[in-house]
Amino acid sequence: MGDAVGQMLASAVGIAISPIPIIAVVLMLATPRGRVNGTAFTLTWVVCVAAVVTAVVLLGSGADASGDDGPADWTLWAKLVLGVLFLLMGGKQWAGRPREGQEAEQPGWMKAIDRFTPGKAAGLAAVLAVANPKNLVLAVGGALSIAGSDASAGGKAGAAALMVLIASLCALVPLAVYLLGGARSTETLSEWRTWMARHNAAIMTTLLVVLGAKYIGDAVSGLSSS
Repeated sequence: MGDAVGQMLASAVGIAISPIPIIAVVLMLATPRGRVNGTAFTLTWVVCVAAVVTAVVLLGSGADASGDDGPADWTLWAKLVLGVLFLLMGGKQWAGRPREGQEAEQPGWMKAIDRFTPGKAAGLAAVLAVANPKNLVLAVGGALSIAGSDASAGGKAGAAALMVLIASLCALVPLAVYLLGGARSTETLSEWRTWMARHNAAIMTTLLVVLGAKYIGDAVSGLSSS
């Protein structure tokens, strides 16, 4: 299980620190329906991430993702492709960053979030979890790493569950702060939102480039030794 956890950890953390889901749930929690909408968003996020991770781990394991001497060649080629995608997305993220003195343009859903119902909150969570290219590629890459590890079936299941938990911290932690933080929770969450919005481009560019380099390095190393 240790090998599976080590392989997926970077991808799981990458999803967990994605600024947009954190900003979304923090904005929801500041609305009159904050408790119910924030809960709906968080539960849907966990379910969607779990569905993607479980599907990829099961499909990868069924397709013999782990060979006798390590991950199968096809998983290494897949990681190479994912690594290139990470680098391309990182470059696009950096190119589209707000220039000095400019404010990042808010998506339309951010302006309408105070009118969200629980159903819309859940729908937004599903979109950000599995329809957002960055999070989807991160989830697939991490799950593929689990499938390609030499862990037992139980070890892979445990690693997958841990990945879902870590990847869901972006929604779970703000909700916990809101529910348990008392009077200071609103101020704390507002500070988080402001910081994340200001540094979104730098955070995601750094994350994607680092993960891209790691995936490409792992793939090249594995292919050259196979």
